[in-house]
Amino acid sequence: MAAGAQERLEHLVVSPRLTVRPTDAAACRLLESAGIHPLLSRLWAARGVTHPDQTRLAWPALLPPSGLTHSAHAAGVLADAIQQNKKLLIVADYDCDGATACAVGLRALAAMGADVDFLVPNRFETGYGLSPAVIELACTHRCGKPDIIITVDNGIASVDGVAAANAAGIGVVVTDHHLPGDTLPDALAIVNPNQPGCGFPSKNLAGVGVIFYMMLALRAELRRRGVYAADGGPRLDALADLVALGTVADVVKLDANNRLLVTQGLQRMRAGRMQPGLRALFAVASREPRTASGFDLGFALGPRINAAGRLADMSLGIACLTTDDEAEALDMARQLDQINRERRTIEAEMRDQAMAAMADPSAAPGATVCVFDPGWHQGVVGLVASRLKEKFWRPTLAFAPAGDDEIRGSGRSIPDVHLRDVLDLVSKRHPNLIRKFGGHAMAAGLTLGRNDFATFAPAFDAAVRELTGRDHFEPLIETDGTLESGYANAEVAGLLNQQVWGAGFAAPLFLDEFTVRAQRLVGEKHLKLSLERGHQRFDAIWFGHDQSVPEHVQVAYRLEQNVWNGMVSAQLVIEHAE
Repeated sequence: MAAGAQERLEHLVVSPRLTVRPTDAAACRLLESAGIHPLLSRLWAARGVTHPDQTRLAWPALLPPSGLTHSAHAAGVLADAIQQNKKLLIVADYDCDGATACAVGLRALAAMGADVDFLVPNRFETGYGLSPAVIELACTHRCGKPDIIITVDNGIASVDGVAAANAAGIGVVVTDHHLPGDTLPDALAIVNPNQPGCGFPSKNLAGVGVIFYMMLALRAELRRRGVYAADGGPRLDALADLVALGTVADVVKLDANNRLLVTQGLQRMRAGRMQPGLRALFAVASREPRTASGFDLGFALGPRINAAGRLADMSLGIACLTTDDEAEALDMARQLDQINRERRTIEAEMRDQAMAAMADPSAAPGATVCVFDPGWHQGVVGLVASRLKEKFWRPTLAFAPAGDDEIRGSGRSIPDVHLRDVLDLVSKRHPNLIRKFGGHAMAAGLTLGRNDFATFAPAFDAAVRELTGRDHFEPLIETDGTLESGYANAEVAGLLNQQVWGAGFAAPLFLDEFTVRAQRLVGEKHLKLSLERGHQRFDAIWFGHDQSVPEHVQVAYRLEQNVWNGMVSAQLVIEHAE
């Protein structure tokens, strides 16, 4: 890219403002008095934890399945089906949440004696969810036409698909976590914490969490019928590794109940008790299960499963998660790893092309970023949108051809802009411009006619300005303030790494001033530094940053362990400096 174009783009990048998260002092004292580490007490209190009960992450503290609307009724339907030897078919979504949810359903139902198989829609052929096209595929499934379809991580919006199933004589049990539309499908049962009237206290279950709860309810029903003893039946806690992976990968809010599910899954992984597919994914990602963290699930294992749904067929990901053969699992994990490498290459090319297009003065972003290229891959546009959104801090949509003279877009937003509401406003202001859309505040998808992009892009920009009253947005980096010098060590870094952090429960980010004693580039694109604060020296690294910094800097950083030649030391991972 020419120097002038590069400068124009850099001019569009907005510097973040650093803030310090307020701490609830009373909650902090209460947590400390319960014996919780003082630093953890402060960090947890700043993230809304107000009582020691919210930090109890063992199975007895799990919210009971009885609070989930229709779960008992759905359990009765499935128990009848098992006892009558009916054919069950799981229809999954094509992302990591859908794949893990499918694996949980397959493993649990098979363990409870069900005749069960699965079908996963192809992103490029049948689109998202239980569509009438998917029902056609179900009717000609290799195992024969099913008696009952169970949706996982989809189905709440599949009004037409459920109607098509009913017409074909197939009953449907919907398990989903997405927000419902105005009309609910005419299913045998709908299990979804976000459906109207459901009083389940956690609205943040992922799709895999919902089917896990459904399986708990089914086992309870089979116990009630005397099929199992009062404490008998399959050990469903053995599926916690799958539940943890899907929950983290789907970036749902980590409320206390989700933190419990993820914690239990991580504990199994650290103890070496996990599905062969997960063990194989750790191996191909060169990650160590004994120190497994949410970061590993979200950035190493999840993307490898997701890649199958983005570029190929999610059946490979589901097969990897459901095989009990270690060699087979490793072979499939290697295939997933290769697909993920291809995905990275495609994504990097598309991102570079998007940046080059945006450098053209006539295409410079306003309040939004909206890009399209006829050569792009529709399975990867969401990732490109995500990268551009992070760089330019604007609501972003990226489009690729989808056949039939259509283009399909995937969008990512920022906290100030509700993306689905923006698309809704565009569709009201310009009827028939958007052929289909759906999503939520931070992510959405839509379909346009191929020739309508030039009309849509300015309409999208105008809608964002109208809804927010703003034409630019300022990113905030929320920190936890200073790290007390007594806690700036490898032991505390290890303690922090053992906890569950993620969406809605951000990993600790500290903010302090340092003197720079040395700095050099490693790998041509990462800045390695020696920093000093008081009388403490720290090794630090700033990934993806190749510019030197002045002698005195204010640094937002994560405290991590660095293991080298068997020695464990504290390392600061820099997120931002000024």
